[in-house]
Amino acid sequence: MGWEILETGERLPPWAVCGINTNGKEGGMNKDFNKFAGTESYLTSPELRHAVNVSVALGRPLLVKGEPGTGKTLLAHAVVEDLSLELIAWNVKSTSKAADGLYLYDTVQRLQDSRFGDRQVSDIRQYIKLGPLGRALTSDKQVVLLIDEIDKADLEFPNDLLHELDMMEFSVIETGDRHVAKSRPIVVITSNAEKELPDAFLRRCVFHYIHFPERKLMADIVRVHHPEVGKKLLEQCLQKFYQIRSLDGLRKRPSTSELIDWIGALLQAGISRSEVAQAIPFLGTLIKRKEDYDVVEQGGTSSTRSHSMW
Repeated sequence: MGWEILETGERLPPWAVCGINTNGKEGGMNKDFNKFAGTESYLTSPELRHAVNVSVALGRPLLVKGEPGTGKTLLAHAVVEDLSLELIAWNVKSTSKAADGLYLYDTVQRLQDSRFGDRQVSDIRQYIKLGPLGRALTSDKQVVLLIDEIDKADLEFPNDLLHELDMMEFSVIETGDRHVAKSRPIVVITSNAEKELPDAFLRRCVFHYIHFPERKLMADIVRVHHPEVGKKLLEQCLQKFYQIRSLDGLRKRPSTSELIDWIGALLQAGISRSEVAQAIPFLGTLIKRKEDYDVVEQGGTSSTRSHSMW
């Protein structure tokens, strides 16, 4: 199948124009569209499921934002589990460069081999080490590529990815080899909104913001991890948890994962509902800053201390 030429003159690769089967509609949507449905351990909202499926159908990266602890990174793992695909993770750091995601040319190893005669150094390909994006684009089968915390890198990092994410191809300068993806990877990009991303990059993404779970969904999430938790204890824990999150002056609000750890600690210690009602056992599983300890103990900042949660 060749590249499709649109009326605008834009060239689209085969994976971008493969139409969704219009037969077998279910619930107003094609069965082939609803590929991702979540997993038993990763509960999703309909909006998040739609965002993933739109991203897959259009062949566009999915950019996921949300406060820490809302499951942005785990979403990629859930897609892998639900669609039975391989995960390739690229954990972005402040020093990361887009080119490193494609490949690295190990000049140091080649120099050492040339000095000690360990290998035939004329074959440069043996010194080309593919990065996460390079491995995803050269995979024989479709994979899920997680680009985690893209906003940690410098401002040019997203722009430097535009061509590869658009065309799904790259060239190795040192060898002249050109690699074109056989199957477009499903790309999940997470951001904690530490930096604004360029408009040109955003135009190429499907966007979804994961809101912090409301109490009913949070209860379902906790039961997935702690099915043995009693109803009354869970209700009391959620009441205290959301009260803490509502306090003015917190620098870091406790997240879903910290709630799950807290309840796990309560269950293992045999803490009762009444004990949780009177105090907050093991507060260190929820609060990780000294300043926030003070805020919780005082029931909030000075403007809210008269309405203590205790």
